Amino acid sequence: MNTTDTTPHGSTAPALSPDMLDELDQLLDDLRTREDEVPQWEFCDGFLTALVCTRRPVPVAEWLPMLLGDGLPLEAAPDAALPLMAPFQELARQQRFLALWELRRAEVERQLDTQVESLDAEEAYHPEVIDMRGAIASLPEDERSEMEGQEIPSFGQVWALGFMFAVENWEDDWQAPRDKEAAQWLDDGLDAIVALTEDDEGEPEICMYAEDGPPSTSQERLEAFGAAIWAVYDLRQLWRSLGPRVQAAVRGDQPGRNDPCPCGSGKKYKKCCGA
Repeated sequence: MNTTDTTPHGSTAPALSPDMLDELDQLLDDLRTREDEVPQWEFCDGFLTALVCTRRPVPVAEWLPMLLGDGLPLEAAPDAALPLMAPFQELARQQRFLALWELRRAEVERQLDTQVESLDAEEAYHPEVIDMRGAIASLPEDERSEMEGQEIPSFGQVWALGFMFAVENWEDDWQAPRDKEAAQWLDDGLDAIVALTEDDEGEPEICMYAEDGPPSTSQERLEAFGAAIWAVYDLRQLWRSLGPRVQAAVRGDQPGRNDPCPCGSGKKYKKCCGA
């Protein structure tokens, strides 16, 4: 499924500079001093990408507390500023996080809506992932010894867990469509990403952290990672083509199975929303 937009979108420079990425890491580290379960940026980037692919736009008041808080939507009056989440402590800190988030969100959306022939293309979608196993294997021996016994995630695993965290928490928006072909696209795409949530048990052949680093990632894992990225393109285009879910507008008593469907499709209820 490759129906992406061919419209040029300007610069292909990363939206977040290295300094901005460091700033995000520092913000998350600071939040983690008050909220233990605040995730790493790689998890956040997977979560963000899933939101870009979700069938409807998920408002900040929904996703921010799900990612960094207790999961309960933030209550705000219409046109009022978003309330401050306690872990941020300062409104300016929360606003800065959201400003950086929006830069990355717009970039991911632009990348996924641009047709590419190869994932190596500058304008292609590039997840924010790090080869932690390669990074640790590249450390001096005395520093590596400090990491012994710790569980180190595989390449792309944390990103995929972040993506699926969003899918699972907005499962209504990720329900399979009635069209069988579209439903199969959805299943195939999610299966490719779920595969990355598993450990890489293949023979290490490649270091994704440094060209001359010790092998840390299997060839099979690298291929699975590429398949997952193409799957993200498909998922984005699937929901764009279908549009938001249409809820049946039921008025009064529930219609009979042979009555016209109240959604206005012209079909019988049993063949439409009552299926």
